[in-house]
Amino acid sequence: MGAVLVAGATSGAGKSTVTSALCRALARRGVDVAPFKAQNMSNHSAVTPDGGELGRAQAMQALAARVDTDRRMGPVLLKPSGMRSHVVVLGDEVGVDDALSYGDRARSLRPVVLEALTSLCRDHAVVVAEGAGGAAEPNLLDRDVVNLPLAAAAGMPAVLVVDIDRGGAFAAAFGTWALLPERLRSCLRGVVLNGMRGDVSLLDPAVRDLEARTGIPVLGVLPHLGEHLMLGVEDSLDLRAAGRPSPEEGPGEGRPLRVGVVALPHLANPSDLDPLVLEPSVELRWATRPGDLHDVDLVLLPGTRATLADLAWLRERGLAEAIVRLAQDPAGPHVLGICGGYQMLGEEIEDDGIEADPHRAPQMVAPAPHRASQMVAPDPHRASQMVAPDPHRASQMVAPRDGVVPGLGLLPVSTRFARPKVVRRVVGRVAGGSSAVSGYQIHLGRVTAQEDAARWLSLDEAGEEGCLSTDHRVRGTTVHGVLDEDTMRHAFLGAVATVRGRDFRPSPVPYAEALDAHLEHLADWVEQHLDVDALLALTQTAAVPGEGPGW
Repeated sequence: MGAVLVAGATSGAGKSTVTSALCRALARRGVDVAPFKAQNMSNHSAVTPDGGELGRAQAMQALAARVDTDRRMGPVLLKPSGMRSHVVVLGDEVGVDDALSYGDRARSLRPVVLEALTSLCRDHAVVVAEGAGGAAEPNLLDRDVVNLPLAAAAGMPAVLVVDIDRGGAFAAAFGTWALLPERLRSCLRGVVLNGMRGDVSLLDPAVRDLEARTGIPVLGVLPHLGEHLMLGVEDSLDLRAAGRPSPEEGPGEGRPLRVGVVALPHLANPSDLDPLVLEPSVELRWATRPGDLHDVDLVLLPGTRATLADLAWLRERGLAEAIVRLAQDPAGPHVLGICGGYQMLGEEIEDDGIEADPHRAPQMVAPAPHRASQMVAPDPHRASQMVAPDPHRASQMVAPRDGVVPGLGLLPVSTRFARPKVVRRVVGRVAGGSSAVSGYQIHLGRVTAQEDAARWLSLDEAGEEGCLSTDHRVRGTTVHGVLDEDTMRHAFLGAVATVRGRDFRPSPVPYAEALDAHLEHLADWVEQHLDVDALLALTQTAAVPGEGPGW
């Protein structure tokens, strides 16, 4: 049994990617490996087989390790909403904390975190744990349960991943080592430089100097992944990463299907977009203002961590009025809403404070573009994009009535927020059809359809789900991953393309195979440029599970 912590000098250093790569590299060597992240902060989550929430990165790492997801792989998940975070412990939501009050909770969760790690180590030959943020944050070390304090408590060695692409990598590596107290510094047993562009030999003098100063070996220099498509991302920094279809698929030709994804400020579960990104005949773009939607074939309203705040943002930006106008135009685009996006498309949303925070105004900052080279940026010079929304427009001045907020009125459904949260995996079929559907639900909103409403899906255990407009141009569902199944996705996109006069040729590579190829590519990446044998040997220096020094 063994374990290693993959820590980072900074956020965005590549910890999640390196962890996924190591999980697949070890798994294909025949090692029984599992991922772990003691505390994660992300609104992008997956669902375990027994209905628990788990950070999206750990779900991808579990896929890399060829094991199913497990609540123990991510014992603490923080889902931020404004200045507070919903706290999920071992898959279940337990409360809401702000940054200051969470310090006490974090310290109280130390036994939970250590027991989850210990238990996972007993069940698997190797556990590859991922850190969070920077490993040497002096203001957080006394409440840190995810980085080197955890490594010290578990008797687990750690390696430090440093992003060399942004510059200052050797200062970051040495500075991290220098800032750490000796009891934590001794846990660091290797450095990994990530994101190198150019000739690696140019780093030799700096590598020797860093090793001499710290006594810690550099285990490898990983080249920059270039435009390799990153899938299943969850960190806000990763959402900026470039991506495109793999070279063997080639770019879309002719008239690709144009999909405008509304860039909600509280966007959740962007992995719903991954199957679309992989389609060579689909062109994705972010939409943050009405003009961004003027020539799209499909408007996609994704999931959100704050449905009401993002609905208000839609109205303030003029996007709500634009979407309604386009949906009501017989020659307009189709509209798809997923989870919170589906709730917005309905008649009304009722919330007595479960989701909404009446003391916080909606955020007005849109997220950075997702996968820039694949998401076609709108033309900033186009006149239709330069019109600012009218602050006096009636559709923007919607006020709650007894906790009820009008939706966009495009689907005959209504939503009421209630506890407990629905967290489950689902399987089923398109209603009245043969196309299979599988995915997961994570939501507080209970969506009720009118009796005569056309339903989109039929789920094996949850019954009829989702909704279609009378002309089938507007549809929605609470199911994340609804587009993952190839037959269903291709039938849906093909139907939209036919109506819109676009050229859609389905990707010849099944989505599941594309995910696996992505992980194989990452495994090749570390095998070729990192001393995986040395790292595997390092895992065997970890303390026997349960016999570490403890907190």
